Amino acid sequence: MEDRQLNLINKVAESLVAAKHVVALTGAGISVESGIPPFRGKGGLWEKFDPMEVAHINSFMKNPEKVWRLLISEMKDLLVSAKPNPAHLGLARLEELGILKTVITQNIDGLHQMAGNRDVVEFHGSFAWLQCLDCGCREQTVDIDTSQMPPKCSCGGIYRPECVFFGEMIPPKDLDRSQIAASTCDLMLVVGCSAVVQPAAFMPVIAKQSGATVIEINPEPTPLTGTTSTLLVQGKAGKIMKKITAQVERIIADKQN
Repeated sequence: MEDRQLNLINKVAESLVAAKHVVALTGAGISVESGIPPFRGKGGLWEKFDPMEVAHINSFMKNPEKVWRLLISEMKDLLVSAKPNPAHLGLARLEELGILKTVITQNIDGLHQMAGNRDVVEFHGSFAWLQCLDCGCREQTVDIDTSQMPPKCSCGGIYRPECVFFGEMIPPKDLDRSQIAASTCDLMLVVGCSAVVQPAAFMPVIAKQSGATVIEINPEPTPLTGTTSTLLVQGKAGKIMKKITAQVERIIADKQN
């Protein structure tokens, strides 16, 4: 099993070095290793809360204090302690090497930017930033005083996270950017993504239909496996990405010598 995984990692690294335009799609599986629980599935936040009660835009507008107390304050605490793990750092290193061009993420934690990625499309927005509903002023979530609920801007307006609540549309510019990135890449890495939440899960399909190779790094097979993706490297995102990145660096060093 170990030999097979090493062979797959070598294949992925060689494919990355040979590619001209790499895009990554990431999901909750990449941030779980940084201590951020997923929303769906076993151990997810929706086991604790009814998403329609705490994560729908109508619920927030009707009772922002309740939503802040139940959900957003907990997310703030998680963001304060969360740090990028080797999967985030590996993707940032691939960008630094000029291999990875864009990260499309379903995550709302800002960890890709913290790791160093510069071109990040946040499909579902971000909990890392807040915006005043009245004046539009933006503040980082970790800097906000939550002793008052809901926290308010200096203008008196209520802050809301810059995430996409249930009942809201994905920003058209982010959807457009994602579709363009997917249709123009020649290799897409799908990392820690279950590929069940649409429309993000359709991005690998767009990439495949446009002629790109799709490679998965996931603990378990997904709906993409064996149909859309060419390779599946099974395992935790951090461990696998660290090995892939190291192998990429070795290949590049050998080419330069």
